Amino acid sequence: MKLKVCGMQNPENVSSLLALKPDFIGFIFYNKSKRFVTDFPQIQFPRETKKVGVFVNEDIDEVLAKVAAFKLDLVQLHGDETPEYCTKLVTDLISTPLNHQIKIIKAFSVDETFDFNLSEPYKNQCDYFLFDTKGKDYGGNGVKFNWEILQNYKGETPYFLSGGIGLEDKDELLSFLLKQESKKCYAIDINSRFEDSPGMKNIDKLKEFKNNLL
Repeated sequence: MKLKVCGMQNPENVSSLLALKPDFIGFIFYNKSKRFVTDFPQIQFPRETKKVGVFVNEDIDEVLAKVAAFKLDLVQLHGDETPEYCTKLVTDLISTPLNHQIKIIKAFSVDETFDFNLSEPYKNQCDYFLFDTKGKDYGGNGVKFNWEILQNYKGETPYFLSGGIGLEDKDELLSFLLKQESKKCYAIDINSRFEDSPGMKNIDKLKEFKNNLL
């Protein structure tokens, strides 16, 4: 199971996190977020930790600019992006002179009434899905959804499990990962429940979570 820590900002905090060797670090390029990155950390990233840029209904040219400027490995679309948007983004990324393939994550806001068939039109354009809790904001709400509803997901695209996951959820999470509905769960995405303040992660809590769970 892989680990993604999202909403990073501070260079020293990022450096401390990198010592834990997470699989993914997420940086939010959405100016209405409390974790919006105004100055991207100018530090050396190890090859094994992938950089994820999180965008919400952003102009594709701006996404491409951020990918190139910060050498992002993945693009996470966390807004209302359409399958057509994703198709164009894939096409434009291919035609961009990058030295590596950029993978795409499409996020979906999930509640008890969510229809997982809505993800079907995205399967050919996106490498991963991300299932987050539906809330008033585009992510970072700090609230879990009922993971049992993931049994309704019949797709083949692997997904990131997100939405208010905290240190106290480790036993429940281990139990979930043993169940059938978790078979396509590729990574755990954590953010606000491991913060001392928006954008500042508690490294001790993250270390405990990673050691106990992963």
